Amino acid sequence: MQETPTLPLASGEDFFEVRLESIGGLGANLAGQMLAEAGMLGAGLNGAQFSSYGSEKKGTPVKSFVRFCAPQTEVRTSSPVEQPHVIAVFHVALLRAGGVLAGLRPGGIAILNSPHPPEDFVAVCALPKGCRLATVDGTGIAVAERSRVNTAMLGAVTAACSFLPPDVVRAQISKTFGKKYPALVESNVRTFDRGMSEMKVLVVEDGPEYTEYARPEPLLGYLTQRLGGVVGPGTSIYKDLSLSRQGWLPELIRDKCIDCAKCEMVCPDYCFVWESRIDAKGRRQPVLAGIDYQYCKGCMKCIEACPTEALVKKLETEGWAEENRVAHHFQPVLPETTQASAERSAR
Repeated sequence: MQETPTLPLASGEDFFEVRLESIGGLGANLAGQMLAEAGMLGAGLNGAQFSSYGSEKKGTPVKSFVRFCAPQTEVRTSSPVEQPHVIAVFHVALLRAGGVLAGLRPGGIAILNSPHPPEDFVAVCALPKGCRLATVDGTGIAVAERSRVNTAMLGAVTAACSFLPPDVVRAQISKTFGKKYPALVESNVRTFDRGMSEMKVLVVEDGPEYTEYARPEPLLGYLTQRLGGVVGPGTSIYKDLSLSRQGWLPELIRDKCIDCAKCEMVCPDYCFVWESRIDAKGRRQPVLAGIDYQYCKGCMKCIEACPTEALVKKLETEGWAEENRVAHHFQPVLPETTQASAERSAR
């Protein structure tokens, strides 16, 4: 029988805590479940796992929380993990939203899904001195192995949880996928192993000094909220949907395009930008100028609809969408502020 591992806890700590920061569709909830079941059912630890999400919609924020403790310790809390020992960010664009790395404990580790070395993110993450920053190309590994990002990130998280035997997690992956998708077991185990072995780790030496975590207060409440709040319309024109993409986006091959607009008809988010130009016969015609990737969530419906293969599936690399984005010419008309409305009424 396998010996129960000893958790690397500091004085006064009862739980070793993990927080997975992700978006809907990347499998963070399942990764958290497999990690927790491996630790509790396979390694003999006590603990708990649960997730936090809104509409369970692809592209919306998801957090998965895992707590491990000694077998004799009772779990009497189900609150979100605010001060984790390990944070895994499944989509590096989440860093733009801010707060995903908040509360990391002294000496903790933050793992980013990125093909770039951790040195590239030191300034952006601003982790306290002594913490570790790691990167792993979870998306690239998943594409190569024809699996999912979550098992690659699970491998990296397991490497960060040194007390957790990798064989126990492998067994849990095999059990989880073997129930419904036995053909996917081998590829996901390979993805897990690569996530463990290909993670690059950097110790932060020039970061700020660690300060005690303070729970952020809401910016607006029922006493400070401005009268006449506005609910924005449910269209993507106000939003950046790039977080919804799971490693792929459509690329336009302009030479093959016949401007048939079939892509426009199936696109749910009005990503395609059209311009009026004069053709060879002197007629003014609408011509597809490009794609506004700010509003593209990577559903690939346009590729299926294109009759000439002018739209192809491309593996997204960091910065490519921004460099090749063709922005819409119009600007959204935002609702008037109370002051602007009063000034207009006064005139």
